[in-house]
Amino acid sequence: MSEKTTHFGFQTVPESEKAGRVQGIFGSVASKYDVMNDAMSFGIHRVWKDAMMDWLAPRPGQRLLDVAGGTGDISFRFLARAGEADAVVCDLTEPMLIEGRKRAEAEQMARKLNWVVGDAMALPFPDNSFDVYTISFGIRNVTRPQEALSEAFRVLRPGGRLMVLEFSQIPNDLMQKVYDLYSFNIIPRLGEAIAGDRDSYQYLVESIRRFPDQDTFLQMIKDAGFENTGYRNLSLGIAALHSGWKI
Repeated sequence: MSEKTTHFGFQTVPESEKAGRVQGIFGSVASKYDVMNDAMSFGIHRVWKDAMMDWLAPRPGQRLLDVAGGTGDISFRFLARAGEADAVVCDLTEPMLIEGRKRAEAEQMARKLNWVVGDAMALPFPDNSFDVYTISFGIRNVTRPQEALSEAFRVLRPGGRLMVLEFSQIPNDLMQKVYDLYSFNIIPRLGEAIAGDRDSYQYLVESIRRFPDQDTFLQMIKDAGFENTGYRNLSLGIAALHSGWKI
């Protein structure tokens, strides 16, 4: 029986290879990851992450699991707003976590923060362990996103909340074409100039185009068992926030 395949950007690869390739990409760009985020989005990713916190409304006493948490952006924001709370940053790529630990916020929040290497499709945590599960610009890199959503449902406590921030699709065809021109022509060049890595950012652009649109992804969240689901477009739909509750 032939092995199942999946997409890696515009390439088709065996499922068994995707995680390793993703690790290779993020290991390669880890030291320049935060700088590249600012350059690619003109700093707008910070506005999107703040919008995520506005909708999430962190509260004292909550326990956050931030999957594909990279260098800690979401966890830092969550803890700053929640006050006395705890967060776990979980990422498949250890060099990203190492970069996150170097940030000033990591030292300031060390008592409330843990860093764990782990796979979104097989989380190393017991059932019903967290009040909040976030994943920011990470789920499109998972080999089987539906399994990651099922794992999110498993580790959340009853009453817990899922929130996903991810690049999405602009519902206006003309605006999407303009954005595509920018993405395919500028972002890989920025990657080469800033991170010395054009290929990784070519993959990033391609992976965004392969990710499901807002309504399709919303249905995936429902299929994982979440209720009271919804989404909000950010910057015309360049990114979107999806929310769901484990009832």
